Amino acid sequence: MLNLTTQQSLFILQGAGWTILLSLIGFVGGSLLGLPLALGLTAKSMATRLATGFGINVVQGIPLPILMFAVYFGAGLAGFDPPTLAAAALAMTAYSAAFLAEIWKGCIRAVPRLQWEAADCLALTSLDTLRLVILPQAVRIATPPTIGFFVQIVKNTSYAVVLAFMELTYSARIVNNNSNEPFVVFTIAGALYFLICFPLSKLSRRLERSFGKTREAAK
Repeated sequence: MLNLTTQQSLFILQGAGWTILLSLIGFVGGSLLGLPLALGLTAKSMATRLATGFGINVVQGIPLPILMFAVYFGAGLAGFDPPTLAAAALAMTAYSAAFLAEIWKGCIRAVPRLQWEAADCLALTSLDTLRLVILPQAVRIATPPTIGFFVQIVKNTSYAVVLAFMELTYSARIVNNNSNEPFVVFTIAGALYFLICFPLSKLSRRLERSFGKTREAAK
């Protein structure tokens, strides 16, 4: 790639691969944790809503690099020596879960109230109401913003550089230190971020437009 050696170019590409892996781990982990949190935010119990909201606000109020430091060094204080991937992935999971829970809370509440009332008329339990009536509709509403948030996850993996985890930004920095070609190196890194994020952004906007047209047709 331009003035870089093949080895240096492959090193940057390897960093891009680790970025994708960390993004996927953070997204999947955040999704698994985010759904029960979203349900907690929409629960009938005020205590459950307040406790869930407090935990989410704590995570959202901590900058992601600090959260990564806290996970990594907190594990060290507890007697563990986690790999940087594990620490970064755990921090990304907590970060993703906090924001996905808020996104999905809004999508659950966006389901028309008549759907909830219809489920009550059918004498469905709360669990069956969510499983059979509300969540299938909320998933469709949530798909575009969820994909859009995944783009933010990809970009925010760059904060793992504070742990010296070899994602795309860190690998580009290492190559730049050896090649002294900052414009070339970071242009390539930026292009790789673009190639990862742009298709996801286009997909999110396309799904959002499609959903909007469907809602207009249903009115």
